[in-house]
Amino acid sequence: MADTRAVPGELATPGFGTLLDSWRQIIATGNLPKGRAIDGVSRWLLITRACVFSMTLTSGLIGGLLAAATAAAPRWGYFALALLGLVIAHAANNMINDYFDLAGGIDTAEYTRALYAPHPILSGLITKRGLLAAIAAVNLADLAILAVLVAARGWPVAAFALAGLFVSVFYVAPPLKLKHHGLGEPGVFVVWGPLMIGGTYYVTAGALPGWVWLASVPYALAVTTVLIGKHVDKYEQDKARGIHTLPVLLGKDFSLRLNQGAMVAFYAIVLGLVVSGYLGVGVLIVAAALPRLRQVLRAYSQPKPASPPPGYRVWPLWYVSLAFYHNKLAGGLFVLGLALNAVLGL
Repeated sequence: MADTRAVPGELATPGFGTLLDSWRQIIATGNLPKGRAIDGVSRWLLITRACVFSMTLTSGLIGGLLAAATAAAPRWGYFALALLGLVIAHAANNMINDYFDLAGGIDTAEYTRALYAPHPILSGLITKRGLLAAIAAVNLADLAILAVLVAARGWPVAAFALAGLFVSVFYVAPPLKLKHHGLGEPGVFVVWGPLMIGGTYYVTAGALPGWVWLASVPYALAVTTVLIGKHVDKYEQDKARGIHTLPVLLGKDFSLRLNQGAMVAFYAIVLGLVVSGYLGVGVLIVAAALPRLRQVLRAYSQPKPASPPPGYRVWPLWYVSLAFYHNKLAGGLFVLGLALNAVLGL
């Protein structure tokens, strides 16, 4: 098993091409390639877990493109600010999770979190005090963005932001610890669906029709499958630690079948939204992801391999990687379909 807990030190000054490749691989795998020097950008990409930002960008783009197709006068400057704020909030969320899980004794050198990618503190990327300072800094940046958007669009923007912050902080922070009581997965569904997509639509368009809530459901499900897959991967360790994630409460086998059903439901709901007239036919391009869906469903029906395949970088994770593999293509095609709707007036 590759040791992903340690981060290489300063070996040599890398060229720009090497830096770009390091950043690309961190975003793709959550790990710095072996033998590479750790540069400042790589360090923060690892600390903030930038490898999962694509889901937040996708949610924000969905909200903006829904507004582009239906709003009379979308405000793209506000949209850009909202999208930036969402990514910053996701970075804060990841750092908050790592801080509180370490402080609570959950994250250790033997726990899955420190095995598939460097833990910010355990790997020596940053100190506890430094991580707290980073959390404060990014939240202050988000507060500044929030102030601008509230001044432009009113109090509903604050409601969206504060609801998201509540789930973000209390996902692992006491006294609620939502993840520990089977509420982490519903929380992610709400944040990456209605809150991010609906909030971005509202900021861009200045209003929020009811059908947007429905249009947020398919991708909210796709993101939730990623978290369920991750918690299935950590099932034994979480159960032993008394962390009652949804898979711990429902059982591993049932959770695997639940995830398969949620992936299939993504396509059924998209089709229903088109048939009912809420979305244009452009989003039916998501059908191009069906071969990947079949591949992932097949893998979910088979036992997890005993050892990682050659070149596999995030072991011991498995089911989350499969869910993310499906999420990226299905979500990307959904965004492309919404762009087609907006451009072609579908």
